[in-house]
Amino acid sequence: MLHVLYLVHDVSDPAVRRRVQMLKAGGARVTLAGFRRTTSPVAEIEGVEPIDLGATRDGRFAQRIGAVAKAAMSIGSKLGAVARPDLIIGRNLEMLALARRANGALGSDVPIVYECLDIHRLVLRNDFVGRTLRGAERHLARDVKLLVTSSPAFIANYFEPFGQIDAPVELIENKYFDTAPIAAAAFFEDDRPLAPPWRIGWFGALRCRRSLELLADFTRRQNGRFVVVLRGRPALSEFPDFHGFVDAEPWLSFGGPYRNPEDMAAIYREVHFSWAIDFFEAGQNSEWLLPNRLYEGCRFGAVPISMADTETGRFLKERDIGVLLPEATPEGLDAMLGRMDQERFRGLKSRVLGRNPRTWSYDRSDCLAFVDKLRGLAASPVVFATGAAA
Repeated sequence: MLHVLYLVHDVSDPAVRRRVQMLKAGGARVTLAGFRRTTSPVAEIEGVEPIDLGATRDGRFAQRIGAVAKAAMSIGSKLGAVARPDLIIGRNLEMLALARRANGALGSDVPIVYECLDIHRLVLRNDFVGRTLRGAERHLARDVKLLVTSSPAFIANYFEPFGQIDAPVELIENKYFDTAPIAAAAFFEDDRPLAPPWRIGWFGALRCRRSLELLADFTRRQNGRFVVVLRGRPALSEFPDFHGFVDAEPWLSFGGPYRNPEDMAAIYREVHFSWAIDFFEAGQNSEWLLPNRLYEGCRFGAVPISMADTETGRFLKERDIGVLLPEATPEGLDAMLGRMDQERFRGLKSRVLGRNPRTWSYDRSDCLAFVDKLRGLAASPVVFATGAAA
C-alpha cells in the first residue's frame, strides 16, 4: 500500500479532508501533518490523527513564516515515530519547504509532489518580496516529481510565464467528491423552495468583502425578490464586522458552518443560484481559479453566477450554462437577474442538470487513477539537487 506523508497549511481546511478522502479511496495510507487555524489541535481527519505543527493565523503571512521556521527545526522529531513514507505531498509553498526538511530527516530520497491550489498575491508582486518568493519557490520545487494544481489558468498565467517549475502537471479540479455513485433519480430530483424570493447561496470560504456589499445592495434594490443565504467560514480578518453587517441587512442571512460532504445536498437544494464570484484577489488568483462552489453548486442543480471575464466564466460559457455578469455592479446584477421568472429559471437549471454529473464530481475510479500515478512516481528513482534538505 502506498504510504503518503501529506503536509498541509491548515488541517481544519475542508479541502484537506477531501484530499485525504481521495487518497484513502484510491488505496493509499495517509500520514497527515500540518498547522491549524483552530485553538486546539484537531483530533482526527477521516480516521487519521494529524501530527500537530502548531497554530497559524489567517491573513498573517509573517506569523506563518515564523511558524514554518519553528516547525522546520523540529520536523525530524515530530516525524520520529512515522514509518518512512513512499511519497511526500506539500500543500502550498510553505509546506513545500517543510517537505524538503522532512525529506532530509527521513533519508533525502523520498519523492516530493507540490500541490498548489491558489496563487498568493505576494508571489505576483513585481518587487523584492515577489521576486524573492518566486525565487524561493523555484529553488524548493527544482526537483519535485509532480505539480498538482486545480485550474489551467494557474498554469497559463503563473507557472509557465514565470518559469516556476519544470515538472509534469496533474490538473485535479476542485470537484465534489462523491463517495457513492450518483443516482440519476436523486440527481434530478428537486425540492427547492418556490420562488420568489429567489435564493442565492454563497457557501464556503467567505472572504470577499466586495461580494458581500454587492449582494447587500442588490437585494435591497430588489426589496425581497432575492435573498442571499451565506454558509461556511467567514474570514473575519477581511470584514470589519461580518456578523453585524449581515444582521443589519434585511435580505441576507448567515447559517453558520456546514459539513462537507454530509450537508452539501441539503444546503444547495435550499437555494436556486450559487454565487461563484470572488474579488478577493481581483485581476490575479480570483480571476484564475475554478472554485469548489462552482462544482458543488452545479452537482446539486443550483445555477451558478459568475463574472464573464474570469476562468470560471469561460468554463461556464463553453458549456452554455449559468448567469454571466458583464460588470460587478448592482445594475449589472439587476440586468441579468432582475426579471427572473419561473420559465427562465427552469431553462437555466435544465442546462446545468443536462451536463454529465462527472463534470462536477470525482468518484472512486478517479481516486484510484490519481493514487496509481503517485505510486508510479514513488517507484521511479529519485535524484535530488545539491542541498535538497535545505
